[in-house]
Amino acid sequence: MGLITISGEPGCRFEEVAQIVAQRLGCEVIRASRLASFIEQEFGAGRQLPETAYPDAVKAIVAGLAREHHLILAVTDAELLLQGFPGVLRVKVSAPAAVRVGQVMLEERQDRSAARRTLRERERAERRKRTLRFKRATPRPELFDLVCNAEQMDSDVIAGLVESACRSLALMEQGFLSAAAEAQIQFRIRLRLAKHGIAPPGSASLEKRRFAHPSEEIFANLLDFYRIAWEYEPRSFPVQWDRQGRVSEAFTPDFYLPEFDLYVELTTMKQSLVTRKNRKVKLLRELYPHVNIQVFYQKDIENLIFKYGLSGRQASTPS
Repeated sequence: MGLITISGEPGCRFEEVAQIVAQRLGCEVIRASRLASFIEQEFGAGRQLPETAYPDAVKAIVAGLAREHHLILAVTDAELLLQGFPGVLRVKVSAPAAVRVGQVMLEERQDRSAARRTLRERERAERRKRTLRFKRATPRPELFDLVCNAEQMDSDVIAGLVESACRSLALMEQGFLSAAAEAQIQFRIRLRLAKHGIAPPGSASLEKRRFAHPSEEIFANLLDFYRIAWEYEPRSFPVQWDRQGRVSEAFTPDFYLPEFDLYVELTTMKQSLVTRKNRKVKLLRELYPHVNIQVFYQKDIENLIFKYGLSGRQASTPS
């Protein structure tokens, strides 16, 4: 079974490493936001799980998904969340505080003093959650199989080390989690969750990604070819409100490229609709000046097709 945990200290860009590894090995990445949506799907919208029940809730979700997918769990304390699973490769990305402060400066567009405060707040929040969930403020070194220093190595180099370790261990050749193994894991989990009055229905699933337009699939293929991490329609930005303060119009860019902190919007529509979309882009830039967005028009898309010979029917590495 291909099951990898990649975690790290705030400011280490471990999610970026996870995305690169996923593209190279054909895994599905489960980040914190995606995990939160699975928990909501599994246990009910708006339900606040006790922190002590959180590790078992995650295990229940991952056990179900691992029946059909190779997974990378890219969340804080992932190595602790998947204790008890067979054949897990546990990776930690680390770096000195100065490097992590610099990364927070870039992410949040803060000066060094503010970035230090932000980093300390994130670290304190993580220690509090770790203590509540695992009765321990810091992870033990022996919980990791591979520790990489982001001060000396960039994300692509670290991803290469993780990929080599996975291939050496033949993780992808071991198949998915068997039905019997999942049943044993789920039985133990359900017994523990029952103490909290929680009964997961086991409905979490990974949907096949569907693009709204063929041009979006072509663009995704191009990003995969150059191993550029991407997310499809990850966020909607409100751009108009009614008199009661309710959102009346929102704009959802097609792609987000986390390595460049850049949103990308594609348009191959007729001129009248292009004008409407340009208006939304203008509103987004005015309301969210910190958000970087680039629009590609029909001619840009056609140039990509002619230059790279890409089509929506070509096979692409899963993102």
